[in-house]
Amino acid sequence: MHPDPIARLLASPPGLPVTQSLPALVAAVRTHRVAVLQAPPGTGKTTLVPPALADALGGRVVVTQPRRVAARAAARRLAHLLGEPLGVTVGHSVRGESTTTPTTRVEIVTTGVLLRRLQRDPELAGVSAVVLDEVHERHLDADLTLALLVDVRATLRPDLVLVAMSATVEAHRTAELLGAGPPGQPAPVVEAHGSLHPVDVRWCPPPTAVRRADERGPTRAFLDHVAATARRALDDHPGDVLVFVPGAAEVAAVTRALTGVRPAAGPVDVRPLHGRLTAHEQDLALETGPRRRVVVSTAVAESSLTVPGVRVVVDAGLSREPRTDHRRGLAGLVTVSTSRASAAQRAGRAGREGPGVVLRCWSEPDHARLPEHPAPEIATADLTAFALELACWGSPDGTGLALLDPPPAAALAVARATLRRLGAVDDDGAVTGRGRRIARAGTDPRLARALLDAAPLVGARRAAEVVALLSEDVRAPGADLVAALRSYRRDRPASWVAQVRRAERTATEGTRGTRGASRLTDDLAVGLVVALAHPERVARRRPTGSAYLMVSGTGAVLPPGSPLAGYGWLAVADADRGAGRRDATVRSAAPLDEDLAVEAALADLHEEDDVRWADGRVVARRTTRLGAVELASATIDPPPDLVAAAVHDHLATDGLDALPWTDAARELRARMAFCHRVLGHPWPDVSDDALLDGLRTWLDVDRIRTASQLRRTDVLAALRRLLPWPDAARLDDLAPERVPLPGGGTARLRYDDDQPVLAVRVQEAFGWRTTPRVADGRVPVLLHLLSPARRPAAVTSDLESFWRTGYPQVRSDLRGRYPKHAWPVDPST
Repeated sequence: MHPDPIARLLASPPGLPVTQSLPALVAAVRTHRVAVLQAPPGTGKTTLVPPALADALGGRVVVTQPRRVAARAAARRLAHLLGEPLGVTVGHSVRGESTTTPTTRVEIVTTGVLLRRLQRDPELAGVSAVVLDEVHERHLDADLTLALLVDVRATLRPDLVLVAMSATVEAHRTAELLGAGPPGQPAPVVEAHGSLHPVDVRWCPPPTAVRRADERGPTRAFLDHVAATARRALDDHPGDVLVFVPGAAEVAAVTRALTGVRPAAGPVDVRPLHGRLTAHEQDLALETGPRRRVVVSTAVAESSLTVPGVRVVVDAGLSREPRTDHRRGLAGLVTVSTSRASAAQRAGRAGREGPGVVLRCWSEPDHARLPEHPAPEIATADLTAFALELACWGSPDGTGLALLDPPPAAALAVARATLRRLGAVDDDGAVTGRGRRIARAGTDPRLARALLDAAPLVGARRAAEVVALLSEDVRAPGADLVAALRSYRRDRPASWVAQVRRAERTATEGTRGTRGASRLTDDLAVGLVVALAHPERVARRRPTGSAYLMVSGTGAVLPPGSPLAGYGWLAVADADRGAGRRDATVRSAAPLDEDLAVEAALADLHEEDDVRWADGRVVARRTTRLGAVELASATIDPPPDLVAAAVHDHLATDGLDALPWTDAARELRARMAFCHRVLGHPWPDVSDDALLDGLRTWLDVDRIRTASQLRRTDVLAALRRLLPWPDAARLDDLAPERVPLPGGGTARLRYDDDQPVLAVRVQEAFGWRTTPRVADGRVPVLLHLLSPARRPAAVTSDLESFWRTGYPQVRSDLRGRYPKHAWPVDPST
């Protein structure tokens, strides 16, 4: 009999498939200190790998789980197998709760707990190994924790054992990232093969008229279909039923629809399961009972949690994923179709204990169109908290960290700009003292900022209540967040109460009280906290209509019948903007007044002089704005540079033809353009773009205020300002207006084309032996030779050749038509 409970367990382990792979895994970590275990769900990796490592390595083994409910359940199951209560050999640590003691050898934690521990103590003193479970789920904090642990091994703790456990073929990507010593050598990959029972797939799409989801999420009609499918599963199949829906609100809706259902086989218990339930409520869902159960769960039960007794899975086929509209400052969870990989994970839950069945609430053709894998959070989520963790680690842009995917540059830039606004990082991206305090709050940096700054104004308790509420996925009726807060105060949900206590401790840490705690009504206090968290979402009602404009520039509308309609200012906590819609729909908000709006969004307060051309004149106003929201405006006497800019914009829009061009001005411009093209410097470019770019150098635009003044402009005199001196004195030599003719008189040159053009009758060219040239003889004139009636006869820039070869034919034609005119044989004399 082994006195060591872990040794006793390993000597007689439960019949789990991973048992066969434990020797290879232990050998790999003893040799390389790193390994990747690829094992499908149901193999027992979460249960047996940690004690195997603790037995082989000594010291404490820390195991991560993506969710609190999974961490608690895994610890409880392993303690049960060891025959001990929690806190002896096995314990767990989740936010606000820990069952570890000095004797604990296996500690199961949420990834967020380990991330905060790494920031406090990068060496992880006393820890011999870290096991990262479910790395294939690609949660943002899990990707970052993996990268930081690789950095710790490279710089501080080469002896630290690191094992990543994955259920997908992407395990080899993780192995390359972990490395095994020599550059380019991946960590060893150990595979464990599952022994799931067969699962029969049934397709149960809703009726054609039922939409699965709209911009708000799953429709009521579709959730009714999911509940009806679960009722049919109870009648047609044995065993407990596990129903997957995307969020806590949908869990509640389906649970209500199934409560009281009595199938032919007898009564059943309906149990909700999600991360916001109390530990007791979660335990009820995870424990078999005397009666059949229907467990209605979010994705928490998808891969990192075992729900015993399940033989039937009903899958709604929907997931919640983070999405961020960085341009509009809108971020949140959206409802999307699940991936094929997630659907397979969910289906596998029905085959853990025997042959099972999965009822999928979509069609087989729809299944073929699903994405293969869910998108990694780093590609879609708001990166503000991620960027703060990077700054706290000393790597603000993540350079050199072993991330499975790099953060999108634009999203990271927005996150760092947000942190600068919060005072969490400096201009170089280095974390500030305030930033470290925000990071220690253990919540979104925006909410932490709101908590710390609002507590002295509204009281630590009220600030904590609102921040805890904002941490929940609240869909306030009519978007009224104040009403939602009153409901939470009345019902006191356990998860919210726990968050309030933690937030209040954070708010009062190191302070001596809260000034001004009672100066605001409850409504305005809620609004101020929301506004401090999301100053870019402070919104003012538009002058006409019922829509609002946010500080960020995004339009917003309240849902029909909202009690918030009519308020001049709102602090918007949550809003989403559906595809093809101009304005976002407000999902939760609280009233605000202008003074509080300015206080919360002070960084966006600015004055600007708006000088523009409108209605045929320069209009100038000084406007005070809160971001995109106009607070006040007054007429001003604009400075000359802004007047010039307004006239410039007008001419850039309407074109330089808006100026009163005379023939003489057009001709001078053409001659100057020719000199610039042929001779270059110092002759100026007088193209449209160049004239616009240098408008103030030749046109007195800062004195022009009206269209009538513009029409009186002397464009010819203005252009002459551009002539280079002293070279301008040679303009008539280089680009003459007229050319003397052999027989007397002159003819006008045209410079509109690439080559100067001279149009003369053929007889007027008699006596020229060669083509006239301009620009100091560089450029021959293009001669358009005309008949006596001034109709085209020939075009040439080589008169000497034309007299020899072209003129005889022209002479023959013209003599016949114009016999009274002289047509000499030799026109050059």
